[in-house]
Amino acid sequence: MKTNQTYINRLNDLLSTYQVHYQNLRSLHWNIIGANFFELHAKYEHLYNRIQVIIDELAERILTLGGLPLSKLEDYLKNSLIEENELIRDEEIGINYILSAQKEILIVERELLKLSKELGDDGTNAFLIDLIREKEKSNWMFSAWSVKQTEKVF
Repeated sequence: MKTNQTYINRLNDLLSTYQVHYQNLRSLHWNIIGANFFELHAKYEHLYNRIQVIIDELAERILTLGGLPLSKLEDYLKNSLIEENELIRDEEIGINYILSAQKEILIVERELLKLSKELGDDGTNAFLIDLIREKEKSNWMFSAWSVKQTEKVF
């Protein structure tokens, strides 16, 4: 397997994006209000706990490949593909953020999957396939939740 700095940089972009996403999810968890508070408060906590594991595995993967994972907040903000959120308290806006952020992350993960295949990096390939599958299912579930919230029952 041959790795190069461009590949490591793209993995660090993904790491940075996950770090910003993690903090956005923490903020959603802390600040959510509304009729679905208990449901969303718990779901946001589940999501940020999962993201924390992904961040650690991704940083260790970068190290395994001979790179150095970014570790400074300023680097995360500079290299993230999603923005740091303003305060979100509304449940619909929060769910829409998650769907949007995960779609952006999926784009990068799919690009990196192609690169990992080209480079023969089976470890990163397997890791990314799991992340993609997990995110696709999560997006389906959040989309279903969003429909539930907007449908009127007579």
